[in-house]
Amino acid sequence: MHALRGIWNLALLGAKTGFRLRGRYWTWRMETAFGADRSKWPSAAARRKAAIEYGAWVGAMRRMCRAPR
Repeated sequence: MHALRGIWNLALLGAKTGFRLRGRYWTWRMETAFGADRSKWPSAAARRKAAIEYGAWVGAMRRMCRAPR
């Protein structure tokens, strides 16, 4: 369920950015997460796992903002 929420939230975020994965937001996001030197980035599998975790975190933050106070 955690992974599905992460993927869902990444899809929502992708839709909001027009799926421009080489655009300013996603370029900034990748450099913030992994650094500017691509040769030092983790493997593709590790990046996918990190992206899904990030999507799940985004969803948790959205749920917290909607929670009644």
